[in-house]
Amino acid sequence: MKSDPAVRHDHTHVAPHEAPPALDHSHAVAPATFHVHPHEGHAKLAPSLDKIVEQALWVEGVCAGYFGRDVLDEVTFGVKRGEFVGIIGPNGSGKSTLLKVIAGLLPVQCGSVLVFGQPPSPEVRHLIGYVPQSESVNWSFPVTVTDVVLMGTYGRVGLFRRPSAADRQAAAEAIEQLGMSAYAGAQIGQLSGGQQQRVFVARALVQRPQLMLLDEPIAGVDATTQHAIFTLLEGLKQKGTTIIATTHDLSCVAEWFDRVLALNHRVVAFGSPSEVLTRETLSATYGSHVLFGAPTPA
Repeated sequence: MKSDPAVRHDHTHVAPHEAPPALDHSHAVAPATFHVHPHEGHAKLAPSLDKIVEQALWVEGVCAGYFGRDVLDEVTFGVKRGEFVGIIGPNGSGKSTLLKVIAGLLPVQCGSVLVFGQPPSPEVRHLIGYVPQSESVNWSFPVTVTDVVLMGTYGRVGLFRRPSAADRQAAAEAIEQLGMSAYAGAQIGQLSGGQQQRVFVARALVQRPQLMLLDEPIAGVDATTQHAIFTLLEGLKQKGTTIIATTHDLSCVAEWFDRVLALNHRVVAFGSPSEVLTRETLSATYGSHVLFGAPTPA
C-alpha cells in the first residue's frame, strides 16, 4: 500500500461505478483507553523559533480531553504552510479532539499549540476555518443554505452586525464553488448528507481562512461529492491554504495528502503516505481491526 513519490496527486476522473471500494475503518475502536495522570510535570512548553519559522501549526507535548480524562497524550507534530495533512486512526483515538484543540475550542491540559506562531486565541481564530463532523450538527434548525454560509463571516463582522453586500457576495461565491447555488434558499435540513457537507465547507471557505480543519469531510458522501470536495481543497492548497482533515477512508490518503498523522491517543507515526501506510504502522494504529487491500473478487 505504498504510493510512488514520483507520481503524486493523480486526479483522473472515473465513473462512480468504476471506482474501487473504499477501505472503511470506521468500525475500528481505539485499543488504548482513557487515562488520568497529573500534569504538574508537563509544563506548557515554549517551542523554539527554529521549529516554527515555516510552520503553519506547531503542536508540542499536548495533553487534552474531557472531564479530567485525557484523550490526547503528549502529542507533538508540526505542519508546514501550504501542506495538505491527513489524520487517521480508529474511533475514539482523539482525531476530533485534536482538531478542536487546534481550533481553540478545547483547552489543553499541558503542552502548547501555535497557529502561525500564535496560540489559537480569539484574535487568530479568523485565520482558521473549522468544519465539524456532520453528525454533530443540529440539522433541524430552521436556516437556509445562505444563512449557514453567512455564519462564516461572523468572525469578521461580529455576531450582532448585519452582513454587508460584500459578505453576501462572498457567501454566494462560496456556495457556487461547492456547486450549491440552486439550493441557496433551501432549508439546510432538507438537503442530503453530501449536500449538507458541501454547505459547511462553504461556510468555512467564506472566512477566507489560512488554515482549514475538516473533521471527516467525506464521511457518508457519494464518490462525486468526495471528488468535488477534495478537488476544491487541492485548489485551495495550491493557493497557499494549509489543510488538515481527518478520515477513516484510507483509499484517499495516498492520492490526496502530502503527509499523514497516524494517531491513537499518541502519535504513532507522522510522515509521507508511503512511510505511514505500512502494515506495521497501521497495525500499531488500528490494532487487529485493520484491513489490508481491497477484497479479492471471487
